[in-house]
Amino acid sequence: MDLLGRVRETIRRYRLLTPDTTVVAATSGGSDSVALAHLLHDLDRRGECRLVALAHFNHQLRADADRDEAFCVKLAESLNRPLIVDRADVRELARQQDRSIEDAARTARHAFLERARMQLAADVVALGHTRDDQAETFLLRLLRGAGSRGLGSMHPRRDNLIRPLLDCRRADLRTYLDERAIPFVHDVTNDDVSVPRNRVRAELLPLLEQRFNRSIVDALAEESELLREEYHCLDAAAIDRYGQVARGDRGRWTLDVSALEACPVALRRLIVRQALSEAAPGRAIRFVDVQRTLDVALAGAPAFDGPGQRVERAGGVVVLTGRPAGATGRPVASRSANLFHYALSIPGEVRVPEADCVVSAEVVDRVEPAVLTAGHGVAAVRLDKSTGALAVRSRRPGDRFRPLGLGGRKKLQDFFVDQKVIRERRDSVPIVVDDRDRIVWVAGHTISEEFRVIDPAQAVLILRLKGLGGSF
Repeated sequence: MDLLGRVRETIRRYRLLTPDTTVVAATSGGSDSVALAHLLHDLDRRGECRLVALAHFNHQLRADADRDEAFCVKLAESLNRPLIVDRADVRELARQQDRSIEDAARTARHAFLERARMQLAADVVALGHTRDDQAETFLLRLLRGAGSRGLGSMHPRRDNLIRPLLDCRRADLRTYLDERAIPFVHDVTNDDVSVPRNRVRAELLPLLEQRFNRSIVDALAEESELLREEYHCLDAAAIDRYGQVARGDRGRWTLDVSALEACPVALRRLIVRQALSEAAPGRAIRFVDVQRTLDVALAGAPAFDGPGQRVERAGGVVVLTGRPAGATGRPVASRSANLFHYALSIPGEVRVPEADCVVSAEVVDRVEPAVLTAGHGVAAVRLDKSTGALAVRSRRPGDRFRPLGLGGRKKLQDFFVDQKVIRERRDSVPIVVDDRDRIVWVAGHTISEEFRVIDPAQAVLILRLKGLGGSF
């Protein structure tokens, strides 16, 4: 099968594109992304997708970053497609946000790609990750001690991002470009073996290929797919059981020992890991932390101080008491006194004195398009996704959601930082959640992507935020 045939097969298997799908190609100027742009252009000409633009993000991290940007301008011109460009001082962003440069770069780049997608009203953004990238990611995560979730590596599709080249080898993409005399740029930072991924690429994978398995890249990529699908099944089962086992409020989480013992071992570990993460948000949870907690629950092991929390058994439950980052000694019982939780009827409204506001909910048969882009005091969400009871509560440690338009899941804490919500006000922001405690609306800010109204003609739920003295 030729290269284009392999790309077609990946698209078919994972349902990445249709003839009507509008796609933006993320382009760095390197060989993989240049091949991606040309392959998508070829598919567009054949009526198999609609390539609407290329997008390039300049991280301003290298002296030749402007050269790469200029190259992408010419690439877009050669394909007769517009190019969306943005840039940021990623090194300064990393300093301001107290993140690694790699993390800051990835976050800024993905936020830009989502902005570009929305600006063009495109359906998806295509990334140029290859089978080699998948194998490298698997090894990196294996060396760091990841479980099945991490070893599942990169997904062919995640939200609005697709990876049509995930079954293609990097060398085959280079051959494709060479045969057509298509130029690309070389990122010299890829030669720096002090970077773990580069060292895996330059040293570990060639060693494994030469000494152990000539098809090691394919073997690791296939293993990633197996683990990814198995994890999805386990995670769905763990989510269903989580509410039966774990409860959390006011800096204190409990695990019901009987309910935990009734779960298979794999589900026990996922549930305990999630509970530990919620009790100590931002802390790294290791396998040993999960196992020690299970030993406390099921084997009579003594209490211990875990990552940011105290773990101890009290009767029929294990108690996890959170401790703020940087604190020492025994954990405190609560992060803040400004905690609240109120039921919200549909239709109905609830007064939230802690936030000096009223939150209301009403059902309408259809919504005017203007409401979808109204101010922060009103939100339209899908009624079919908002079944069951709603509640208005304060934030909790470990809260995560998918902010509209940003792509991917994000910690609520990080969202507040990005939105420059001052620390003293964060506990007063009303959070509307559904009966599964999924965030529907961060009132005054944004809704969650999964509750976005797709068809304005369908029945929707209108949420409003009003100050006690009037509208916001």
